[in-house]
Amino acid sequence: MAARILLVRHGKTEWSAAGRHTSRTDVPLLDEGRRAARLLGERLAREPWNGLPGAEVRTSPLSRARETCEIAGFGERAREWDALKEWDYGAYEGLTTEQIRKDSGTDWFVWRDGVVDGESMREVAARADGVVEWARSADRDVLLFAHGHFLRVLGARWLGQEVPFGACLSLAAASFSVLGWAYGSPAVGRWNDTGHLD
Repeated sequence: MAARILLVRHGKTEWSAAGRHTSRTDVPLLDEGRRAARLLGERLAREPWNGLPGAEVRTSPLSRARETCEIAGFGERAREWDALKEWDYGAYEGLTTEQIRKDSGTDWFVWRDGVVDGESMREVAARADGVVEWARSADRDVLLFAHGHFLRVLGARWLGQEVPFGACLSLAAASFSVLGWAYGSPAVGRWNDTGHLD
């Protein structure tokens, strides 16, 4: 089993800063996002991480995750993996929660209601389960660069929880998280750590 699964949410983009749901639209990092990725890379190069020399690195192919990976210093080691793309928001792509609620006339909540014409909760859970299964079969740490909602689903599934549990796992841009084990059971070792940005 993997010793740890280390997660990095990509740096800030114009859409993430505005609260717009961003899945398949390839929005680039802001300068602030690039700076955060550099600070994260500097942190992971130091003790106790030491550049994670034995870790297998994977990244979403979308530019905001891929560029975060590259700026943080892991680009040459990373393999792109479609499984790490963001939850497909379908008809809600590019919209804020406020816009979706106004248009639908409901108190829409993605973790309860899902999306229209995109990925169902069952589908995004199955994709996350594939990543969890792969990570648990590895004999070394794995480092993943991906997206906010997908990584929250991944955290929920690592812990054996259903997709709505992801609502409890807030995740900031350019944050660093660690999933691992405690007494043989899946556990959170670190979550939403942004100490490198302070």
